[in-house]
Amino acid sequence: MLAIGCDHGGVSLKKEIIKYLEANSIAYKDFGTYTEESCDYPDIAVKVCDAINSKECDKGVLICGTGIGISMAANKIHGIRAALCHDYFSAKYTRLHNDSNIIAFGARVIGPGLAIELLDIFLNTEFEGGRHQVRVDKMMALENK
Repeated sequence: MLAIGCDHGGVSLKKEIIKYLEANSIAYKDFGTYTEESCDYPDIAVKVCDAINSKECDKGVLICGTGIGISMAANKIHGIRAALCHDYFSAKYTRLHNDSNIIAFGARVIGPGLAIELLDIFLNTEFEGGRHQVRVDKMMALENK
Protein backbone atom coordinates (compact mmCIF):
# COMPACT_ATOMS: atom_id res chain seq x y z
CA MET A 1 0.00 0.00 0.00
CA LEU A 2 1.17 3.53 -0.79
CA ALA A 3 0.97 6.34 1.76
CA ILE A 4 0.29 9.79 0.34
CA GLY A 5 0.20 13.17 1.99
CA CYS A 6 0.61 16.85 1.26
CA ASP A 7 0.40 20.28 2.77
CA HIS A 8 -1.92 23.00 1.43
CA GLY A 9 0.47 23.69 -1.47
CA GLY A 10 0.18 20.15 -2.76
CA VAL A 11 -3.56 19.49 -2.61
CA SER A 12 -4.22 19.84 -6.35
CA LEU A 13 -1.29 17.62 -7.34
CA LYS A 14 -2.27 15.02 -4.74
CA LYS A 15 -5.76 14.87 -6.26
CA GLU A 16 -4.28 14.19 -9.70
CA ILE A 17 -2.00 11.49 -8.33
CA ILE A 18 -4.92 9.85 -6.54
CA LYS A 19 -6.85 9.73 -9.84
CA TYR A 20 -3.88 7.89 -11.35
CA LEU A 21 -3.66 5.48 -8.40
CA GLU A 22 -7.35 4.68 -8.57
CA ALA A 23 -7.31 4.24 -12.37
CA ASN A 24 -4.46 1.76 -11.99
CA SER A 25 -5.87 -0.07 -8.95
CA ILE A 26 -2.94 0.95 -6.77
CA ALA A 27 -3.91 0.74 -3.10
CA TYR A 28 -3.20 3.90 -1.12
CA LYS A 29 -3.98 5.65 2.12
CA ASP A 30 -4.41 9.42 2.10
CA PHE A 31 -2.97 11.15 5.17
CA GLY A 32 -4.15 14.65 4.27
CA THR A 33 -4.33 17.51 4.05
CA TYR A 34 -7.62 17.78 2.21
CA THR A 35 -8.08 21.53 1.75
CA GLU A 36 -5.95 24.49 0.74
CA GLU A 37 -6.23 25.92 4.25
CA SER A 38 -2.71 26.53 5.56
CA CYS A 39 -1.15 23.65 7.48
CA ASP A 40 2.34 22.59 8.50
CA TYR A 41 4.13 20.09 6.25
CA PRO A 42 6.08 18.40 9.10
CA ASP A 43 2.76 17.21 10.57
CA ILE A 44 1.84 15.48 7.30
CA ALA A 45 5.35 14.07 6.82
CA VAL A 46 5.17 12.40 10.25
CA LYS A 47 1.88 10.67 9.42
CA VAL A 48 3.20 9.24 6.13
CA CYS A 49 6.54 8.23 7.67
CA ASP A 50 4.86 6.54 10.63
CA ALA A 51 2.73 4.50 8.21
CA ILE A 52 5.88 3.32 6.43
CA ASN A 53 7.82 2.60 9.61
CA SER A 54 4.90 0.63 11.06
CA LYS A 55 4.68 -1.33 7.78
CA GLU A 56 1.08 -0.20 7.27
CA CYS A 57 2.38 1.12 3.93
CA ASP A 58 5.35 0.08 1.80
CA LYS A 59 6.28 3.39 0.19
CA GLY A 60 5.09 6.97 0.24
CA VAL A 61 4.50 10.16 -1.69
CA LEU A 62 4.87 13.57 -0.08
CA ILE A 63 3.98 16.86 -1.72
CA CYS A 64 4.40 20.49 -0.77
CA GLY A 65 4.94 23.63 -2.83
CA THR A 66 8.58 22.93 -3.64
CA GLY A 67 8.95 19.43 -2.20
CA ILE A 68 11.96 20.65 -0.24
CA GLY A 69 10.45 21.25 3.20
CA ILE A 70 8.35 18.11 3.33
CA SER A 71 11.24 15.90 2.18
CA MET A 72 13.60 17.49 4.70
CA ALA A 73 11.06 16.88 7.47
CA ALA A 74 10.59 13.25 6.38
CA ASN A 75 14.33 12.62 6.36
CA LYS A 76 14.52 13.61 10.03
CA ILE A 77 12.51 10.49 10.88
CA HIS A 78 14.40 7.28 11.62
CA GLY A 79 14.15 4.72 8.82
CA ILE A 80 13.04 7.14 6.11
CA ARG A 81 14.82 7.79 2.85
CA ALA A 82 12.82 10.49 1.08
CA ALA A 83 13.96 11.74 -2.31
CA LEU A 84 12.79 14.94 -3.95
CA CYS A 85 12.53 14.13 -7.66
CA HIS A 86 11.72 16.25 -10.68
CA ASP A 87 13.35 14.16 -13.42
CA TYR A 88 13.43 10.61 -14.76
CA PHE A 89 17.03 9.82 -13.76
CA SER A 90 16.55 10.86 -10.13
CA ALA A 91 13.29 8.93 -9.77
CA LYS A 92 14.84 5.77 -11.16
CA TYR A 93 18.19 5.89 -9.40
CA THR A 94 16.84 6.84 -6.01
CA ARG A 95 15.20 3.41 -6.03
CA LEU A 96 18.02 1.50 -7.78
CA HIS A 97 20.85 2.85 -5.64
CA ASN A 98 19.33 4.43 -2.50
CA ASP A 99 16.31 2.19 -1.84
CA SER A 100 14.26 5.32 -1.18
CA ASN A 101 10.93 4.64 0.45
CA ILE A 102 9.37 8.06 -0.23
CA ILE A 103 9.27 10.20 -3.34
CA ALA A 104 8.60 13.89 -2.84
CA PHE A 105 7.27 16.39 -5.34
CA GLY A 106 7.00 20.14 -5.53
CA ALA A 107 3.52 20.97 -6.80
CA ARG A 108 4.66 24.46 -7.78
CA VAL A 109 7.67 23.05 -9.62
CA ILE A 110 6.31 20.22 -11.80
CA GLY A 111 2.96 19.42 -13.34
CA PRO A 112 0.80 16.39 -12.72
CA GLY A 113 1.79 14.61 -15.94
CA LEU A 114 5.46 14.54 -15.03
CA ALA A 115 4.77 13.74 -11.37
CA ILE A 116 2.70 10.72 -12.37
CA GLU A 117 5.39 9.49 -14.79
CA LEU A 118 8.02 9.81 -12.06
CA LEU A 119 5.80 8.07 -9.53
CA ASP A 120 5.31 5.19 -11.95
CA ILE A 121 9.09 4.87 -12.34
CA PHE A 122 9.56 5.04 -8.56
CA LEU A 123 6.93 2.37 -7.89
CA ASN A 124 8.20 0.00 -10.58
CA THR A 125 11.95 0.17 -9.99
CA GLU A 126 13.51 -2.35 -7.62
CA PHE A 127 16.53 -1.70 -5.39
CA GLU A 128 19.70 -3.26 -6.86
CA GLY A 129 21.28 -4.12 -3.51
CA GLY A 130 24.86 -5.36 -3.71
CA ARG A 131 27.39 -2.57 -3.31
CA HIS A 132 24.50 -0.14 -2.89
CA GLN A 133 23.27 -1.97 0.21
CA VAL A 134 26.57 -1.23 1.93
CA ARG A 135 26.11 2.47 1.17
CA VAL A 136 22.49 2.51 2.28
CA ASP A 137 23.51 0.79 5.53
CA LYS A 138 26.18 3.44 6.12
CA MET A 139 23.70 6.20 5.37
CA MET A 140 21.14 4.78 7.76
CA ALA A 141 23.80 4.40 10.47
CA LEU A 142 24.16 8.19 10.39
CA GLU A 143 20.80 8.37 12.17
CA ASN A 144 22.62 7.19 15.30
CA LYS A 145 25.16 10.05 15.33
